[in-house]
Amino acid sequence: MRDIGVVGCGLMGAGIAEVIARAGRSFVVVESDDFAVSAGRDRLERSLAKAEKRGLVADAACILNRIVIESDLEALHDRSFVVEAIAEDEGAKVELFGRLDAVVSSPTAILASNTSSIPIMKLGVATSRPARVLGVHFFNPVPVLELVELVPSLLTDPAVHQEVRTFVVDVLGKRPIDCQDPAGFVVNALLIPYLLSAVRMLESGFATAEDIDTGMVAGCAHPQGPLALSDLIGLDTVLAVADSLYQEFKEPTHAAPPLLARMVEAGLLGRKSGRGFYHYA
Repeated sequence: MRDIGVVGCGLMGAGIAEVIARAGRSFVVVESDDFAVSAGRDRLERSLAKAEKRGLVADAACILNRIVIESDLEALHDRSFVVEAIAEDEGAKVELFGRLDAVVSSPTAILASNTSSIPIMKLGVATSRPARVLGVHFFNPVPVLELVELVPSLLTDPAVHQEVRTFVVDVLGKRPIDCQDPAGFVVNALLIPYLLSAVRMLESGFATAEDIDTGMVAGCAHPQGPLALSDLIGLDTVLAVADSLYQEFKEPTHAAPPLLARMVEAGLLGRKSGRGFYHYA
């Protein structure tokens, strides 16, 4: 697993690219167009510069040089391990896996998804190699958080699962947990209903955003309140995961509150847009 590719260089894709580069591996990242390529490189430069300033890496420029960013998916044709990290949109991910199946030439190549909620089976059956497809779900911020959810589908080859687990532990230095394939896996199946409950509480006027978050930080020793955490994750991502959970389980606790949907429609996505439940400079 030395010929690595990453699809997407947004918040999650850039974080995944950074941890792979910091682990000493050179690889290819593919973005959708030249503008996204430039934005992805800027994102990586800023993150690595901060890491160097904090003494977390010795030479940010050297690490950045390990990353080639392209706008053509064909750049992944010779890869043996490709991680998809595009937006949390089931249709877009299914379509991309079909394209990757055609582009990545080696029949033994592993195709992985960073999806936080979409069942891996849906992505695997979009390819001719579902035995070599699995979920590898990192958490934001990727360079900081050690957890990775490994999610095989019913068709994933156990040897592929083990090979990726070894890579995650021995090369990336992350801590994996194994999950079954229902929507949401482990973390989001527990987290998203909690976040939605906080949105409903705000929507109903029970308390302010600040008091809801302070209650969970000061009263339950959470490092961050649910609404601030939603802003960090991205409200569009929270909504997408909630919709995926509701589609699978039809539980009322998984139904997105109207306030969340309206905020996403308005482009109030949290930290990445400068405004969500809070304002950001």
